Amino acid sequence: MAYSIVNILWDIPVPFAILFAGFFFTVENRFFQLRYLLHIFRHIWGSISQKREKANKQGGLPSAITGNIAIGCLVGVGCIGGVATAIAVGGPGAVFWMWVASAVGMIIKMVEVTLSVYYRTRDEDGQIIGGATVYIEKGIGKEMNVKNWMFLVVLFVIGMSAPVFLSIQNYVASVAVSTTFHMNILVVSFVFALLVYFIIVRGISHLAKIFLFIVPFMIVAYLALGFLIIVMNVEKVIPTLELIIRHAFHGSAAIGGFTGATLAQVITIGVSQAVYTSEFGWGTTPTVHSMSNVDHPVKQGLWGGFEVFFTSIVICGITAFVVILSGDWVSGQTGVELALHSFEQTLGLAGKYIVTVIIFLFALTSASGWYVNREIIARHLLNKNKVVKKHVLKYLKVLCALPEFLFVVYVVTFQYPDKDVWLMTGIMTAVPTFINIFFLLVLSHQFKKLVQDYKARYLNIGQIDEDVRLFYEETGNGHRRKDN
Repeated sequence: MAYSIVNILWDIPVPFAILFAGFFFTVENRFFQLRYLLHIFRHIWGSISQKREKANKQGGLPSAITGNIAIGCLVGVGCIGGVATAIAVGGPGAVFWMWVASAVGMIIKMVEVTLSVYYRTRDEDGQIIGGATVYIEKGIGKEMNVKNWMFLVVLFVIGMSAPVFLSIQNYVASVAVSTTFHMNILVVSFVFALLVYFIIVRGISHLAKIFLFIVPFMIVAYLALGFLIIVMNVEKVIPTLELIIRHAFHGSAAIGGFTGATLAQVITIGVSQAVYTSEFGWGTTPTVHSMSNVDHPVKQGLWGGFEVFFTSIVICGITAFVVILSGDWVSGQTGVELALHSFEQTLGLAGKYIVTVIIFLFALTSASGWYVNREIIARHLLNKNKVVKKHVLKYLKVLCALPEFLFVVYVVTFQYPDKDVWLMTGIMTAVPTFINIFFLLVLSHQFKKLVQDYKARYLNIGQIDEDVRLFYEETGNGHRRKDN
């Protein structure tokens, strides 16, 4: 059943929607994410290196902190186990299409984040709320006078509810730790769930402080190990790139335990892996970015583009090189087992132990970070009912990690193979992505207007139009709208 659903969703509809939207935004905005890539890097570095600001009393956070939370959400098990599975199933060519999808995915993520910041508002408690549900309400519901906007929100939320029950962060982390250190997988899974609870129980500000320590540490450690392996096999780097490109356009013939894949399958696997890793078009991390203290929406949108580049091209690229250089991608192994063995091939048991810990941290930040998205959506949908919202937010913290633990219990009890578990991620990403892409295309005019304004203000390209509203709830001169 899972195979049929994934095949229907990812055979043509979702990859076509993603690539179409990506190329549409790229052309409409004159290849902004590629032409100004160095500008994006400089902006991110400047944001990080600036003297750290304090959180806004009304719920806002410094731009770099929300970016850190978002990256913590994205850099999960998909960057390691997901990439390994993509190569094992689709061959090295899947990596090429993952990079292609990421190149256009950068602009998709920029659109999501920019619109989330532009349309953001505050709930009755003064907390900032933004994201897909908000830009559907204000951009489509109010601006376009679509009275049934709530129906569109419900469709999106239904799609977004899948990760609550099908998220595999806990499962993959538990498999890695239990296999490497010979521990009971259910015990590891329960401890993982407890740690998620302790990270989120005191709210988003506390989570942000923990992420400021964990996220840079785990990323630097992983990149260091990956680069070490590449340097140790530097003579194989060019042949590996040639292998990736060759398999990208001709599919992959069966070798050893590898089953082989057609060109269409290679493209599909690469695109789906890029979406799952960077979540562009998914509508998730833009809710986190909506809390940023920025004076122009596109400034935070640049963080969205950087996330895609950093996660899908850099971090996933490191994993891809390690797996392909090891030669294990034809062994028949998949998922985290393949990734761990690939690191062990070069670095020995020490490498395997270190990567296992990193995988656990990757999964922990991703699972915890998803809570931010759920809280903001809950605040938006329940904004008019304070009593219900209070209780929902209370129990959301308590129960946030429970479904993932129950999922592990289910998979272990019924002995689902890893390949089937990873297939579920295809279902998880497809539904909300397909829905959200449609909304982004409808609101593309607003993004284009904001990009043109940003280029005029900060890149000295064009003339500044003082009548352009930088935020939905403000007039062109910066005054708040009276109808909101």
